[in-house]
Formats: sequence, structure tokens, C-alpha cells
Amino acid sequence: MKHWQLNKEESGIVVAILDKAGESANSLSADVMTEFGEILDQFDKQPPKGLLIRSGKEAGFIAGADIQEFSQLDSAEKGRALVTRGWNLFNRLAAVPYPTLALVRGHCLGGGLELALACRYLLAVDEPGTKMGLPEVMLGIFPGWGGMLRLPKRVGPAAALDMMLTGKTIDAKRAKKMGLADDCVPPRVMEMAARQLLLSAQPRRPLPFMQRLFSGPLKSVVANGARKQVAKKARPEHYPAPYAIIDLWEKHDGNALAAPEIIDRIITSPTARNLVRVYHLQERLKGFGKSSDFKAKRVHVIGAGVMGGDIAAWCALRGMTVTLQDQTLERIAPALKRAHALFTKRLREPLKIRDAFDRLIPDPTGDGVAHADVTIEAIFENVEAKHALFKSLEPRMKPGAVLASNTSSLKLEDLCTVLSKPERLVGIHFFNPVAMMPLVEVVEADGADPAAVQAACAFVKQIEKLPLPVKSEPGFLVNAVLAPYMLAAMRAVDEGISPETVDEAMLAFGMPMGPIELVDTVGLDIAMAAGKQLAGGADAPRCLIERVEKNHLGKKSGQGFYDWSSGKAAKGAAGSIPAGLADRLVTPLIDRVEKLVADGVVADPELADAGVIFGTGFAPFTGGPMHFRQAAEK
Repeated sequence: MKHWQLNKEESGIVVAILDKAGESANSLSADVMTEFGEILDQFDKQPPKGLLIRSGKEAGFIAGADIQEFSQLDSAEKGRALVTRGWNLFNRLAAVPYPTLALVRGHCLGGGLELALACRYLLAVDEPGTKMGLPEVMLGIFPGWGGMLRLPKRVGPAAALDMMLTGKTIDAKRAKKMGLADDCVPPRVMEMAARQLLLSAQPRRPLPFMQRLFSGPLKSVVANGARKQVAKKARPEHYPAPYAIIDLWEKHDGNALAAPEIIDRIITSPTARNLVRVYHLQERLKGFGKSSDFKAKRVHVIGAGVMGGDIAAWCALRGMTVTLQDQTLERIAPALKRAHALFTKRLREPLKIRDAFDRLIPDPTGDGVAHADVTIEAIFENVEAKHALFKSLEPRMKPGAVLASNTSSLKLEDLCTVLSKPERLVGIHFFNPVAMMPLVEVVEADGADPAAVQAACAFVKQIEKLPLPVKSEPGFLVNAVLAPYMLAAMRAVDEGISPETVDEAMLAFGMPMGPIELVDTVGLDIAMAAGKQLAGGADAPRCLIERVEKNHLGKKSGQGFYDWSSGKAAKGAAGSIPAGLADRLVTPLIDRVEKLVADGVVADPELADAGVIFGTGFAPFTGGPMHFRQAAEK
């Protein structure tokens, strides 16, 4: 066999090792599945005492179906054939008379988890890389190989639907706690534990009585609740897959083959094609971090404001030792408080929270600079202040360390003039809120050292963000395209269209947040300053000037276009949306993207689409602004 190895042990157990030829990670391509079918054929004739399935890859168990094969589906018939292949094979695995066990170490996603669910036992290895999930919804499709049938029976329908409708992953301990894994063990005992469990004849933990009710007579209650939750975040015309998952579970017990019309509609939908495109764009961004051997262990951040403090906290969360500098401990204290809240939310376990907090070190005197692999400046936007800071930093930094600015509006060429090695300065531009926004712009100034830019990209990937290389121009990519979009939205308000109606037009278009609410969130003073720089000399909208003069600066002041006193925007009812309003508002954004590509600020249309999707939330189901315009012109 090309992809599978079989090892028969003295105990009668057979270990099936998947090591997909020519790939760094396992995926379930057609030939991998065919070979697995041949293994089951062999065991029909000579059943083993038990079958243990594991990975031969360092990267993890199985990353899912082969995305390249899925990308090439060009007909409903091929879509049905793909679903049929996996559904039948995994049902066959689930029905074998001998015990089966999936030893899950590292990522176990999509079809990989569906294979593991078809085994009698699932043993999870407790280490940081072990993640389980059914993220098909992120590609605009559904788990068609038994996940919709088996996951609800393991963990209960509410928890299963939550995983399938959000695409979120869970770690080994959580998998055991919720009943997805039969046990969770450290790596040192996994071999022994796997064989013991496989031959134990241990019965599966039954679902609690209420969960069985929700899987049977009360199915519609769970399904209706799930539909209401999905409707808050995704419209069926934009994202049909989550609604299809609920329908297939409720009406067909997770068997998509019982509703072939749903398979046809979902797999051939523009949304699925575009979300697969977005997946490839995301992989391309991740690739920018692979071109350098640079690896950071220590990070020094200067400026403990919202951006600097949250950058420091994120780096500590990702395992780095971080020193955070500001003028006094009192200035650093609010950042530490926010960091503790982030660690508590993300890590949950007291020991892990304490370890992360121990890695974040207040450093008013800036001693951490000498030991840092990456130093990030995140002070206020003033050239003279940054000059003074860089002059003092450069002599104290390690050779080969990355020196970065988080500036969002100043040109790096103006900032690096005081450095003896100006080519070492790069931009590493995060977005607010740091913990939520996946994109980081890596800014290359004229004359920058390519090795420094590559090291910055490697650092961004190391902290699990998506690096986007851009040239040093005002606003780079993301802020530069948002400025004309927000300007057009405020011009509409000047014309008498209510903020609520403007926002609703763009929510209906597919944006995650309306542009007026976005202005309030960014801050009206910041929008005013950015507008002067990025709007090409256009006059500021009246509605913006009036509010700034009253010090109504948006969310941070409690009042902007909306009242934020409750912590959320208090919105009235939207009026009827004027015809063509969404197109009118989105056109300046797309025009600006085209110009930035033409000017070489971002290398090509695909990277521009990736940057605008992951940096602004631009409706992913469209495939990005450039792709959206091309499709509209066809």
C-alpha cells in the first residue's frame, strides 16, 4: 500500500498507520479511502483481535478531506459521489465485529474526526497540538461522512451542533469531559493505554436521559434553538451550510444522502466555492511565515496602552516571555488587568493562567530590550517621540533582533532616519481588538532588509496570526480601504438616511458590522484624523464634525452616532433601505483596493482580497472585494 502500513502484534492487535505519501499532513484523498476500504476487505476474511488506527505524521492525526479534490468538484453528481464514498466507508468501519480505536494526537479535523467517531473508542493524547473539530461549515459545506450522525450521539445534540455550526475545535481534556474521547492520557503512556482500552470491552458512556430526549422526542426544540442562534450571525442567503446541518440532523439523522437536493444545493453553491477560495487565501498568508528560520522567545513591547498592552498579552498567551514598558507601573497596571481577563477566558485552567501571567513582566526601565528577539514600539503617533525612542533602543538591541513599529498612519521611511541601520525597521501593524483580529500587516519600507521583513512574517505566524506583506503607504491596505467606505457611509447620513438604515444595508450585504457602528467603535476623533490623511483632501462629513465638536467620540466616550452607555450600541429600527445603497457604499472601498493593487502596495488581487477579508471582515462568502467585482462583471 502507498499510504497505509499494517503492523500485526503478538497480542493479535493490528496497528494501521496512515502516512500519506508525499505530504506533511494526512488528508483523506480518494486513494487513501480506497486503500482503507481494502484493509477492511482483508479483515472481513481474517478479523484481528482489535484495530488501532493512528498517524505516522508529526503534524497530527488527520487534517480532514483532501481540499484539492473538493476544489475540483464541478457537478452535483461528483458532490454526491464524494459524500457517498465517505458515508458508506465509515458506516462499514462502525459496523465491524472487532473493537476499533483511534489514537488521536495532534489535529483531528473534519473527515479525520468522522473516521475517529466511527471507531468504538477514541483515545486523545493530552498535549497542546491535539485539537478536534468538524470545521466544514467554515468551507460552506457540512460533515457528510457520519459526523452529523455520530457526534450528537456521543456528546449530546446541543454540544454537537455548537461544534458543527461554529467550526470550533476542542482540546483533549475538553474532549474527555464532554464524552467525545473515552479517555485523555499524556504522550508517555499513550501506547499502553491505547492497547488496554482497545481490548477492555469497556462500554461507551451513555448519554444522560435529558440528552437522549433532546436527540429524540424533543429534537425540534434543539433544532429551533440552534436556528435562532445561527440567524443572529449568518443569513441563509449568504451562508446556507449551517441551516443545512440543522435540517439534516433534525429530519434525516445526519444522513445527507437521504436529502440529495441539499447536497446539490450546498456543494455547488457560490458560497462554498468562495469559502474554499478564502481557505486557500488563508493558507497563502500562513506561507509568508515559512520563508525564515527566525524564532522568537522573548518580546519587548513599548507602550502599555490598549494596542501595546494587548499585543504584549497576546504574545504571552502564545508562550513567549514578554516585557512591557511604559513610564510607570501605574500606566502598565490596566494592561495587566486586561491580560489576566484574556488568559482566564482562553486558558481556563488556573495553572496555565498563572504561567501565562508569569511570562508577562512589567518593565518601566526597559531592561528587556537587551534580551528581546522582537521589540515592538506601540506609543502614540508622533514622529519626534518615536525618533527619540528608536535612538535609545538601537544601541541596546541584540544583533539580528527585529525592530518593529505598530504605527498605523506614519511612514516608516520618516521614522527610520535616526537609525544607524535604517533597513532593520519594519512595520508590524496589529488591529483592534488584538485577540480577535486574525490579520497583521507586515510593512516593508523602501530599502528595508528582506531578511528583517521575513523574520517579522515568521514572528507573526509564530503568534498564530496571518502575516500580510504590504508597502509603506498611508493606511497600508486595511485602513486605506476602510476610510473611503466609512466616508461614503457618513455622507449618506448627511443626506438624511438614518445611521441604523446605513448599517442595516451593509449587514444585509454581508458585512459583520455596519460602517457607522464601525466608526463609533474606531472612535470619531480617529476617523477624523485618518480621514484628513486618507480621504484625499475631501471635506469631513457634517455629521462627524458635529459629534466631534460635542466630544461625542463613539464607544469610548459612551456616545457617538449611537448611545453606548450600556456597552452596546443602542439602535433604533432601520428604515426602508434605498435601492442601490449597499453598492454605493461598497464601491469606493473596492475602487481603493484596485488602486492599491495597481500601485503595488499589496502584491496582487488575491492578497488584497485576503487582507480585506481578514482585516475588515469583508463578507467572506463573496470571496473578497476584487473577486466580488469580477463576478459581478461576468
